[in-house]
Amino acid sequence: MEFACVRRGRSSPVTSRRRPESVLVVVYTDDGEVLLLQRHSPFEFWQSVTGSLDADELPCDAARRELFEETGLKEEGELVDTGVSRQFTIDPRWRDRYPPGVTENTEYEWRYRLPGAVEIQISRDEHSKYCWLPIAAAIDALWSRTNKQALLDLQTQAQAQ
Repeated sequence: MEFACVRRGRSSPVTSRRRPESVLVVVYTDDGEVLLLQRHSPFEFWQSVTGSLDADELPCDAARRELFEETGLKEEGELVDTGVSRQFTIDPRWRDRYPPGVTENTEYEWRYRLPGAVEIQISRDEHSKYCWLPIAAAIDALWSRTNKQALLDLQTQAQAQ
């Protein structure tokens, strides 16, 4: 099975297939705001930081890499592995990026806590804009079931404290 080394801004076409494992990084503030990025292709939707693991890449390394590639954030906050992973069915619009017959993806959840909202340097090849929203509004804006669940879990944890 071949896996892609998917890096933003590559000038050569990707000739191999993506690994069916990814990271979800929920970026949030001590004030209870969540960062959302608006993806522009193949259709517009709001999401947290996400991305596939490169070949031989560990989830912790993918989380750091995707966070930096999609937001420019590196050392401003604290990156934490929640220990949660979820399975989801790969949307048919993206299945051609994976090996033939692969329909499920494993997503590893991470959180990145910041003291407050900061300016983000989005990856224009993937996202058109970003916003900081209160967690309840962010949940309503999301497209992905697993992303919604990650924010619901964060909200529950915040309310318990």
